[in-house]
Amino acid sequence: MEQEKNSLSRELSPDLAPYRCTACHGDEDWSHSHPIRGRAKSRSLSASPALGSTKEFRRTRSLHGPCPVTTFGPKACVLQNPQTIMHIQDPASQRLTWNKAPKSVLVIKKIRDASLLQPFKELCVYLMEENNMIVYVEKKVLEDPAIVSDENFGPVKKKFCTFREDYDDISNQIDFIICLGGDGTLLYASSLFQGSVPPVMAFHLGSLGFLTPFNFENFQSQVTQVIEGNAAIILRSRLKVRVVKELRGKKAAAPNGVRENGTLAPDTDVGKQVMQYQVLNEVVIDRGPSSYLSNVDVYLDGHLITTVQGDGVIVSTPTGSTAYAAAAGASMIHPNVPAIMITPICPHSLSFRPIVVPAGVELKITLSPEARNTAWVSFDGRKRQEIRHGDSISITTSCYPLPSICVQDPVSDWFESLAQCLHWNVRKKQTHFTEEEEEEVGGEGQG
Repeated sequence: MEQEKNSLSRELSPDLAPYRCTACHGDEDWSHSHPIRGRAKSRSLSASPALGSTKEFRRTRSLHGPCPVTTFGPKACVLQNPQTIMHIQDPASQRLTWNKAPKSVLVIKKIRDASLLQPFKELCVYLMEENNMIVYVEKKVLEDPAIVSDENFGPVKKKFCTFREDYDDISNQIDFIICLGGDGTLLYASSLFQGSVPPVMAFHLGSLGFLTPFNFENFQSQVTQVIEGNAAIILRSRLKVRVVKELRGKKAAAPNGVRENGTLAPDTDVGKQVMQYQVLNEVVIDRGPSSYLSNVDVYLDGHLITTVQGDGVIVSTPTGSTAYAAAAGASMIHPNVPAIMITPICPHSLSFRPIVVPAGVELKITLSPEARNTAWVSFDGRKRQEIRHGDSISITTSCYPLPSICVQDPVSDWFESLAQCLHWNVRKKQTHFTEEEEEEVGGEGQG
């Protein structure tokens, strides 16, 4: 019997040797008779493809499921990609941890909202006195007359570290961020960090609150959990946007090399102004004040895919799919899905539907040569500027996502927001039949 096993193993060709998926760095293996054990607590999110009766596939925690076999017949295969291939985590496995205990926190408060003054004071006192944290706030927050005139808050106010937007760089000084307000506070926090973003804890104290899952009633225990590293986290992808403009007249110098929450690109083209932005929701290109249709060309990885004739086009992240894109008729995408959505705004074509393209592709948008007017672009609703002939906008997925802290987990929080904020599939429930009605319906059916 042992000789038969040895003979069988010799007869098996090298193609039936244990297969190791190089794209997943060896996490997924094929075996002849049994799965090869890998990570603990493995779980499959999709069905395994059948390779043959002699092979089984180890189940994984990978969101995209098992890697496909990339050899086809005896001689064909897919050319190996020398670059790193994106690996998508199971959302349930994304947990916050700290390499060192956090010491500094940035508190972002919605400006000109008197209802937030008391929560702001309570939070700052708790962070400074109970947790001995260094608290950063924007300078104009402390210029609020209600805070200036509060004598009891004076000793706490002296301990704040302040900064000014567009002038002071605090990107390497913040351990995590707390937002008090609506979704706009989270978008503002994203704009302050053009590189790596600290974890963000957002409290719902605004109007909509789709991106702000925490309630302020039990803020002490919730903040403590985050400081201890006991929280789920969702990685919200951002867009890296590169705007290239032809220089027309003199441009004002940018303080500290930063302009309009964007950075001056190091490889600035001669005779051109190059700016980079990190965008959390969407880039909107529209016709501006002109009465003519916008006319812009959209390229994907250098290939012209379409010309947008209408009011404009929205290029959004999955996070932004529930914002302007949803209002324009697009589908809603979970933030963990690696994708970029292209949504036309009132297109002059019945067949122009929103499309989803893979994360990592590069989109380039320019004015069409036939365009009668210029276009306008904005980034997360801010820094609106004009785009003319010769200018271009390049968009791709940023390698710096925004880590947003969850109340429960990435999936539960998202569907809770859909139901509570957008009333997704919320309707009055259908009543069930009484016993008498069931008998009456059954009798009619028999007749």
